[in-house]
Amino acid sequence: MPHSLPSRRKQALIIGSGFGGLSLGIRLQSLGFDTTILEKLDGPGGRAYQKRTPDGYVFDMGPTVITVPHFIEELFALERDQGWPGQPDYPEHVLTGERVRAGESGGPRTRDYVQLVPILPFYRISFDDGTFFDYDGDPDSTRRQIAELAPGDLAGYERFHADAEAIFRRGFLELGYTHFGDVSTMLRVVPDLLKLDAVRTLFSFTSKYFRSPKLRQVFSFETLLIGGNPLSVPAIYAMIHFVEKTWGVHYALGGTGALVRALGRKFEELGGRIEYGAEVEQILVTDEWGRPVRSPFGQRVARGVRLRGGEERPADLVVSNGDWANTYLKRVPPQARLVNSDLRVKAARQSMSLLVIYFGFRDDGRPLNLRHHNIILGPRYEALLREIFGQKVLGTDFSQYLHVPTLTDPSLAPPGHHAAYTLIPVPHNGSGIDWEVEGPKLVERVLALLEERGHIPGLRARLAHLEYITPDHFEGTLDSYLGNAFGPEPTLIQSAYFRPHNRSEDVQNLYLVGAGVQPGAGTPSVMMSAKMTARLIAQDFGLQEAVRGAEPDRR
Repeated sequence: MPHSLPSRRKQALIIGSGFGGLSLGIRLQSLGFDTTILEKLDGPGGRAYQKRTPDGYVFDMGPTVITVPHFIEELFALERDQGWPGQPDYPEHVLTGERVRAGESGGPRTRDYVQLVPILPFYRISFDDGTFFDYDGDPDSTRRQIAELAPGDLAGYERFHADAEAIFRRGFLELGYTHFGDVSTMLRVVPDLLKLDAVRTLFSFTSKYFRSPKLRQVFSFETLLIGGNPLSVPAIYAMIHFVEKTWGVHYALGGTGALVRALGRKFEELGGRIEYGAEVEQILVTDEWGRPVRSPFGQRVARGVRLRGGEERPADLVVSNGDWANTYLKRVPPQARLVNSDLRVKAARQSMSLLVIYFGFRDDGRPLNLRHHNIILGPRYEALLREIFGQKVLGTDFSQYLHVPTLTDPSLAPPGHHAAYTLIPVPHNGSGIDWEVEGPKLVERVLALLEERGHIPGLRARLAHLEYITPDHFEGTLDSYLGNAFGPEPTLIQSAYFRPHNRSEDVQNLYLVGAGVQPGAGTPSVMMSAKMTARLIAQDFGLQEAVRGAEPDRR
């Protein structure tokens, strides 16, 4: 039911200061709400928290790949109390990627807050036999490398390129901001997705075009960076290829943490407040008359939150940027939940988790045969994915994403040193793996491989700093259900309408934002999620006309 807006400014509380919480906070301030973000940790970012060590290293703890810079520009361009922004989602220079091809990262307002720089190649993908593929989105460069690696697949690449572009235009440009809140919205797009062959699995989709196992990996691995198994995510995720090709891959000087701090600064300039060390224990829910809820039937309304320690904070609306499953399982009383019951939430398939090693090492003068972003694949691909996602066991081998930001930005390490992290997909804690036992073993195996395969020669003798996190960190410190790293796994039956909704079906004035809800994980998707959730709030609080006038229906 839409609300009328009296003269008193509505009070909004956001649980969590990740990219979703910060992006939504900026949007709510621009819509005229008074917004407070409550953050459990001692600094902003959530999974994108940045750590500074006493010995001079700076580590981004989470996301490091920045794409779609105009999403960031749109946030920095918002003003306090301006209402719904009137600019189109995709101006012409954005659609053509004109600025990116000119080597420009971000727009004029972004540069007031943070400096983005383009990264080329996007990734160096190293295979187990010592060969590699530099993935940069340039069709000519891609064709040249395919001709060297698997010349018989050149024609297949042309077909893949055309079909991935069609999926990108329909799935991202036209449907990207669609909130699938009802079945009819979903049914209207199903024929298009079937026509585009976007509902088969991504790995099956790429296998139509490429016979080379290496090229099948090159054009399917990216979903692992958002928690998706290429063997089970729908082929609509082939659009990632075109998202990166159109707008590039970027880096914020100072690390992703610099972008997080810039968004926090923008939020506070608009009048928002962030409180750290403010852990939310419960979302306060009553019936429509303010009485305690005793049944999941009837009207249920979010009235505020209770912090750990007992303090209650009233609010007109509450938004969770926390883990979707634990938001409901831990913070919404079971008697207030009918749709998001314990049974439904626990039945959802969660994404895999991660072991992430943060390390610093001395630069001994030997050049590193690495790039800023590196994908180092093990000897097995499909079998390893089945072990991680299906069997939930640690395999005899592993693949990893190695991030060496000091190749671009030396400021993240002491002089004469490099800062790096390497991320290894592993099963979530539904596996029962004892990470206190298995974590150190896997860390040693990873460091040995990096050294012995020549990725970082003499690494263990050059190490100056070493720490790591396991799924236990995601489950404990970041409060994610089963220690998942990306929310519900983006399978076909957990996408679009079947992915958790941004407006709670159970509790009025309760909303969700971030990787766990629509459209999904990954920094650009989380920023899209914030815009979706802001639109729903604007509709519910009487700003429908502003939203209707600014957002054409592209369905």
